[in-house]
Amino acid sequence: MFYIRLADINIRIDNKYEYVRNMCKEYITDSDDISMQVSVSDGDIEKEQKDSYKSQGIEYPLPYCESICIYREISRQLIHYDAFLMHGACIEMGGRVYAFCAKSGTGKSTHLMYWKQVYGDKAHIINGDKPIIRLVDNTFMVYGTPWCGKEGWNINTCAPLNAICFLKRGENHIERIVAKEAIPQLMHQVILPKNQTEIIKYLDLIDRLLTEIPSYEMYCSMNKEAAIVAYEGMNVE
Repeated sequence: MFYIRLADINIRIDNKYEYVRNMCKEYITDSDDISMQVSVSDGDIEKEQKDSYKSQGIEYPLPYCESICIYREISRQLIHYDAFLMHGACIEMGGRVYAFCAKSGTGKSTHLMYWKQVYGDKAHIINGDKPIIRLVDNTFMVYGTPWCGKEGWNINTCAPLNAICFLKRGENHIERIVAKEAIPQLMHQVILPKNQTEIIKYLDLIDRLLTEIPSYEMYCSMNKEAAIVAYEGMNVE
C-alpha cells in the first residue's frame, strides 16, 4: 500500500506487486489524507493478462497488468473530481498545453519529437500517452501521470489546456473544427463510466471542454515542418 498525488488528488493504492509503486515513484506522497482509494483483485489482474493475450498475442507479466487495472479504476473515479483520463500526448510551451489525439500508429510520439527538435527546451512533454484533464476553478488543466507510454515521457506538473488537435496522416495542413466534429473523435480517446448518472456528468464535462477549448484537425507529414504548422496553426490571432 502507498499514496500518490495525481491531478491534485491524494490516492491510496492497495497494490499486490512492487511494479506499480516503482512506476509511480515521482508521484508518491507522504500524506495519508486521501480522497480516493483504489485496489484491484487477482481476478481483475488475471483477466487483464488473458484479454491482452487475446487482443495482442502478448502475455504481459501480472505486475504490469496490475498497473493497467489500477489506472483504469482511477480513471473510473475521476469524474467525481471533474476530471477524466484522455488517451493522447500533451506538450507544454509558453505555459500552455497542446493535446494531440490520434489512432494508434498515426505518429503522436513522432510529432512530439519534432516539437522538441524544433523548439528545444521551450517545449516540455507533460505526458506521452495518458494524461488527466481536470476542471479547476473554471480552467481545464492538464496533469502528468506515470502512465505515459513506452517512451516514458511524463512530468509531475500541470498547466492550462490551450487546444486539442486530432492528428491524421497526410500533407501538413491544420484547420479548426467545431465541437460537433470533435466530439466523436474525442470519445474514442476516453473511458466512459458504467453508471448512468456518471455518464451524464461525464458527457457534460466533455461538452464544456469542447465548447471552451479550441479543437483542430491536422494532416501531418513525418517531418519537422509539421511541428511548426501545428504550433502556428493553433496560435492564430
